[in-house]
Parts: sequence; C-alpha cells; structure tokens
Amino acid sequence: MSIRILTLVSLLWLSMAASVASWAAPQNRGEREQWMTEMRQYKRIYLTKELELTREQQTKFYPLYEEMEDQEAKINDDARSMERRVADLPNASDLEYEKATEAMFDAAVRSAQLEREYMDKFKEILSSKQLFRLKAVERQFNREIMRQHHRLRAKGKAADRDNK
Repeated sequence: MSIRILTLVSLLWLSMAASVASWAAPQNRGEREQWMTEMRQYKRIYLTKELELTREQQTKFYPLYEEMEDQEAKINDDARSMERRVADLPNASDLEYEKATEAMFDAAVRSAQLEREYMDKFKEILSSKQLFRLKAVERQFNREIMRQHHRLRAKGKAADRDNK
C-alpha cells in the first residue's frame, strides 16, 4: 500500500473520529443531510480502497450504487413510518399490527430484490472478485463506523463523569 493511500486513510479515520460525536444524533433535517453526505463520502473512500476500484470503475459504479442505496432507504423509511404509526396508536387493532408486520417483512424482501437487480448491473462494472467482496466490505465499513461511535460515546461518558 502506498504511503499516500495510507496517509489518506489515516486522515480519514482521524477526521471521522473527531466528528462522529456530532453525527451521533443529528438534530434536524439539515444536520441529517450533512451527516448522510459525509458518510457517503467516507463510504466511497472506504469501498474504493478495499475493493481496489479504478477511476473508471468509480465513475460508473458510484452513481448506480448510490441510486440503489437511495431506493433501499426509501423502502426502509416507508416500512419504519408504518411501524411508528401503529406503535403510536393507543389501541391498535390486530389488523393494523398485522399490516405493519407485513410491511416490515415485505421491506426486507423488496430490499433483497433490489440488491439482486443491482448486482446484475454491477457485474458490468466490477470484477467477479470485487462483486464477491462487496457485501463483506459493506459489513466491515458498518462495523468500523459502530466501533468509532462506541469509542467516542465511551469517551464522552468518561468525560461527563470526570466533570461531575
């Protein structure tokens, strides 16, 4: 790995660690959008490095990948919205619970179908090895983000205890 890439990744993680605390709970729509934009940028850098994407692959892959992520987010947001509506009802009926449950399970199925559809599109851009590694690298990224979040949260709690 070249020094330049190592330096870039190190700077990425340092900047991410410094700002994860502010990402922990975006307070309004603008903060959430900024958080999502930053996460998308970090994820691009991470995927590019881990999958060893060429510039040409990046140019073709990321518009499709982010389109897929946006569609998945919409599917999940719709299901969570229905789930919250039913959860907030003081006397929800069995039918309302059943429909909300079906929506949650259907969202998982639709999301899987969407990923399968995009996998076929990604085949035209990524090598077989890169495509194979994609899901594992996504999981790695998510685990690393959670580790950073937990570290900063623990530091914040320790600082709160020290200030009391």
